[in-house]
Amino acid sequence: MIPTAAAGAGIAGAAAVVTAAAGAAGTVVDAGGMAAGGGEHRSLPLSDLDPALTEVSRQVIGCAIEVHKELGPGYPREVYVKALTNMFDEQRLKYSPKHAFTVEAAGKPVGEVHADMYIGDRFCVTLLAEHMDIGTQPRSELRAVLRAADLELGLIINFGERRLKDGLVRVLNPDKLNQMRAEQEEHAGDEHDDDEYEDDDEEYEDDDEYEDDDEYEDEDEDDNKAKG
Repeated sequence: MIPTAAAGAGIAGAAAVVTAAAGAAGTVVDAGGMAAGGGEHRSLPLSDLDPALTEVSRQVIGCAIEVHKELGPGYPREVYVKALTNMFDEQRLKYSPKHAFTVEAAGKPVGEVHADMYIGDRFCVTLLAEHMDIGTQPRSELRAVLRAADLELGLIINFGERRLKDGLVRVLNPDKLNQMRAEQEEHAGDEHDDDEYEDDDEEYEDDDEYEDDDEYEDEDEDDNKAKG
């Protein structure tokens, strides 16, 4: 296991990398197309999100990076869940596993959805451990959790990838973001325009996240290259 002091230093460095990457990108979501009202969908600048919320997300990503650096891919999902919660405990990050949120329709409860991790009362995380592209289904499921929880931001972490950056997807709740935007404009006395946030997500693209991209390259790949 990673000693607490070393882990803390590693997480701080990982968080700094995520911060730099986000700053370079300039947006959380690059949205395109036309909104229902005829206006263009609006990209979401990082400044539109609560800095405290983005800081929590960076702490979570930092912890996940440290877990993945130590374990690599290939273990059952439960192994990564336990390692990640141990890291959260060491970093004194508040979390609730398998947290339930009530789903309502027409103002009445109709069921529940569960977040794998509910972090700091602000942020939901879905945890996977499969070598696969993160498709529509897990994104839609997390977005449904965000809507039930009335939260604006969530994260999918897939520990099954050789490079963790290939398994990180940030998911937004456009309903909450548009509501917050309307409230801010009403408070500021501004007229509401036709731009809206849409159901778009962001995959992390930071090539500097790992110094060695071949850290988890297995022997089978090496053998195939040698035969070729």
